[in-house]
Amino acid sequence: MAGAKYVCRIGKTKPVFLISSLKNQFTCHTRKDVFCTHLRGITTTPFPEFQGDPQLKSHADLYNASLQNPDYFWGTLAKSRLQWFQKFNQVKDCDINKGHIRWFMDGKLNASVNCVDRYAKKTGDAIALIWEKDEPGTEEYVTYRQLSQMVNKMANMLKSSGVGRGDRVAIYLPTSPVAVAAMMACARIGAIHSVVFAGFSSDALAGRIIDADAETVITADEGVRGGKLIPLKQTVDAAVAQCPCVKRVFVYQRTGNDVPMNKLDISLDKEMACQSDVCDPEEMGSEDLLFMLYTSGSTGKPKGIAHSTAGYLLYAGITQKHVFDYQEGERFGCVADIGWITGHTYVVYGPLSNGATTVLFESTPTYPDPGRYWEMVQRLKLNQIYLAPTSLRLLLKEGNEWVTKYDRSSLRKLGCVGEPLNSEAYDWYNDVIGDGKCEVVDTWWQTETGGIAIAPRPSAKGAKIVAAKPMRPHFGIQPALMDKDGKELTGSNVQGALCIKSVWPGMARTIYGDHKRFLDTYYNPYPGYYFSGDGAHRCEEGYYQITGRMDDVMNVSGHRIGTAEVEDAMDNHAQVAETAVVGYPHDVKGEGIYAFVVPMGDVDPEEADALKAELKLMVKTVIGSFAQPDKILFTPGLPKTRSGKIMRRILRKVADNKPDELGDISTLVDPSVVEILVQRHSEEFKV
Repeated sequence: MAGAKYVCRIGKTKPVFLISSLKNQFTCHTRKDVFCTHLRGITTTPFPEFQGDPQLKSHADLYNASLQNPDYFWGTLAKSRLQWFQKFNQVKDCDINKGHIRWFMDGKLNASVNCVDRYAKKTGDAIALIWEKDEPGTEEYVTYRQLSQMVNKMANMLKSSGVGRGDRVAIYLPTSPVAVAAMMACARIGAIHSVVFAGFSSDALAGRIIDADAETVITADEGVRGGKLIPLKQTVDAAVAQCPCVKRVFVYQRTGNDVPMNKLDISLDKEMACQSDVCDPEEMGSEDLLFMLYTSGSTGKPKGIAHSTAGYLLYAGITQKHVFDYQEGERFGCVADIGWITGHTYVVYGPLSNGATTVLFESTPTYPDPGRYWEMVQRLKLNQIYLAPTSLRLLLKEGNEWVTKYDRSSLRKLGCVGEPLNSEAYDWYNDVIGDGKCEVVDTWWQTETGGIAIAPRPSAKGAKIVAAKPMRPHFGIQPALMDKDGKELTGSNVQGALCIKSVWPGMARTIYGDHKRFLDTYYNPYPGYYFSGDGAHRCEEGYYQITGRMDDVMNVSGHRIGTAEVEDAMDNHAQVAETAVVGYPHDVKGEGIYAFVVPMGDVDPEEADALKAELKLMVKTVIGSFAQPDKILFTPGLPKTRSGKIMRRILRKVADNKPDELGDISTLVDPSVVEILVQRHSEEFKV
């Protein structure tokens, strides 16, 4: 396949408008050592805003302008792509040395107006949301007009209950139209939403509610996922019991099954039905916070990453349209949960700000069988699909027949996000899913960047796509690789800490309630640069490949999990003296969780499995099932330096079955513990 040429199928899909009542509610990889693979005719959607500028004719011209003249570049796009109550008078006020980031000064706008109102007025019968419910074939469609009514009703419901501008609202809902409406309703009245993944435990949810000091929670009776009922209300009840700040809990009827209603609980369905479908939007300042989203940190305490209104919204829309070459009338299928940043940017804000039809995927990639994604593509006629390498690796093992039995000819772009895409998964995605006719868009970005920062497109016509590499920086993004001494590495074929030395509108503004931590985490490690926490390799042709995390945060199935969070949960067991957790290569999840546990005393072999089960249950209870260790090894000690620091480098090598690459262990207090670890690992997992 190397060197083959394909011409990308360009065209629009005729939209089909349907109405539904919605229940009257509204590592540096190369492809088998072949560096460059497919060359395709890439058509970059032009920026009409710059077509009259003779200096901005090519992709290179536009990219250089975004770095050298960002006021002109981003200012022009902000005026054109966003609807304002009051135009901004200054494009940016940024000092990256101080982590001071402000864009579109004194401008006033509202995110819900930009994502809902302007399209409800223009093309109200166009489909905004396709709710791909858990059972295939039961999808529901919501038009922009219906979504507008739903958002306004919910906004009035919140206002009548005392929720106002600047208040924080915790949202713990399944991916659904109600969840999107809740986010937009908060934006409409100026409240700051904090969506918590509806798979987190009650303790994890409580911690996020308390940190945000949220007085309002929006949840559902139950969730439905993979044919199973998820007791969301039960989880919220346990969380709220720990949160004296909570004054009200709105409960949406997803299944209609009976759940206990407590004194703080309010029926969302009944309350919305009483409200007007007209609600005047708040005029929000460009830098007013739109939302916060908690992401794991290496200290054990999740970080409430806060994004502003105008900058985030503009960047979300620009990247969704141009990275995926989204065309009017197409159906965009990002299958992420709304509880993660991918769901925020590429399920909700990005597509809706472009007037797109976006899919809300409630189920799992293997329910009711491994053909779920591709059956959905055929049934809904999706033009783009955006998923995680974890899903690809999982489905790849099930065989090609689950793919080829379905018609996937509507697809034009195949996106990937979450963790490094390995070459085997890339090949399968490209050759089998896309039949070699679609561009594979491998993307790198973070909660903190707000949107895609590195991707193969947009790019110059005829540009290369390199297997399993994000490749090129997006407009406004200027990557830099730093060595261990804090010096920038120049030239090609270098590897170091991935930083960004430019500013762009979508970047996070702070960690809610802890700006010092924000600076210490992202700006102080390399003054004058944003530090991503990831490592990267820049190849001979100047393309970028992500090599993984450089700190103590694991990336499991695209979910960032702090090692300290998992360790803290396990250390609370009465029989555990100490725990050290590391990530290791996992052929499905990308990175699995390996826990080295030091028990209080010897563990009876007959009781070892029971103790492991108890430890996994503790992690599930405190954090969530997705954070449970894949492997647990009991050990009499951990490799530590004389200062008491655990040498995680050694643990990673043991977990990765690379005992010959342990390196110098002479600095350890007790080097003999390493031999014990290697031996027990070999015996336990039959290496």
